[in-house]
Amino acid sequence: MQPLRGTKDILPYEIKLWQQIYNVANEILTANNYYEIRTPILENTELFNKGIGNFTDIVNKEMYSFNDQGERNITLRPEGTASIARAFISNKLYLKQKINRLWYLGPMFRYERPQRGRQRQFHQLGIECIGSSLPIADVEVIRLAIKTLDALGFKEYILEINSIGNMAERDIYKNDLIKYLKLYQNDLDRDSQKKLLTNPLRILDSKNLNTQTILQQAPKLKNYLNEKSLDHFKYVCNSLKYLNIAYKINDYLVRGLDYYNCTAFEIKMKKLSNQNTICGGGRYDTLIEQLGGPYTPSVGWAIGIERLITIKNKNFHLNKPQNIIYIAHQEILDKYKIWDILDILENYEIKFELDLSNNNLYKQIKRANQMKAKICLILGEEEIKLKYITIKWLETGTQQKIHLSKFYNYLKYIKQQLET
Repeated sequence: MQPLRGTKDILPYEIKLWQQIYNVANEILTANNYYEIRTPILENTELFNKGIGNFTDIVNKEMYSFNDQGERNITLRPEGTASIARAFISNKLYLKQKINRLWYLGPMFRYERPQRGRQRQFHQLGIECIGSSLPIADVEVIRLAIKTLDALGFKEYILEINSIGNMAERDIYKNDLIKYLKLYQNDLDRDSQKKLLTNPLRILDSKNLNTQTILQQAPKLKNYLNEKSLDHFKYVCNSLKYLNIAYKINDYLVRGLDYYNCTAFEIKMKKLSNQNTICGGGRYDTLIEQLGGPYTPSVGWAIGIERLITIKNKNFHLNKPQNIIYIAHQEILDKYKIWDILDILENYEIKFELDLSNNNLYKQIKRANQMKAKICLILGEEEIKLKYITIKWLETGTQQKIHLSKFYNYLKYIKQQLET
């Protein structure tokens, strides 16, 4: 039996890396007063149809949707923001405080062609700053994305930003863009020809070289923005300069979700040509109202965890593994003393492994050496009879006999040695 195409087992040695990502994010985001939230993997399909947009690739091609036994139309969530917006509404978080800062890390599902760094079950780390229309909120979330990537050891990236204006501005621009592109309709790639009828703004993000050439002379969205939108974007850019956060304005950056407005941004790795976007986000002022909640301007981002791990940046390393105490024991009558020893080790927060084999002491100690344990605690028949524990320091071969009554205090010394 093999895992389904586009899914992957996360094995124990890999989990350490996932935990490091979680711990780094938790430390940074908690310090900035963001609170973790966990939403269900299953949602009503209508949530994503309304929130993401009927003409997006996600809704049209990529969602895992099905009818459950109650004939409800259910979808495995393809992204995190719509679920957070739904949770904000259904739990009436807007009644508790005006600004809600939330973050999440969890699995998402899209029926895409699996490739390096892209799976059908994938994971996102994301944040949502809910309740502020001020551009300072945009800067806050971008700063936190940069801070998180820096803390994880990622340096070779570029921040691309754009303003995609509000719905009214985009509607006027969209009409002019369609008029222009229709002049070259037969020269566009097949996917862009389809989008011309359904979601023309997404053509701006085309990777087809011929389509990109055609777009060079197309109308620019920035020329359709009013003073308010321009001032908002100007504040974001000036603040990034003040923070010494390098950025590039990309006039063709629109993102793939319909709910975005004003600021949109992506963070891309410099050395990769394809699949190099590791973070994407932007402002979404109308999504919550569109889903039935009060008008609540918001901004956020999401980082793809698998893509982060795939990049394998040389500075992205695991924390130094903890030293392990291995506990070897004989087949003896009074083994209950082992549980007292384990309790003491847990009280001192010392990592240990209890041997569960039926091997003799020699083989158990050999196993301790193979694991590169620093210490092996030996509990044999003589130890039980005389109420002591044999402590074997595996690097030097030195052995000590410590009476059980003194073992608790002796662990203070052991812990100091393990931490040096």
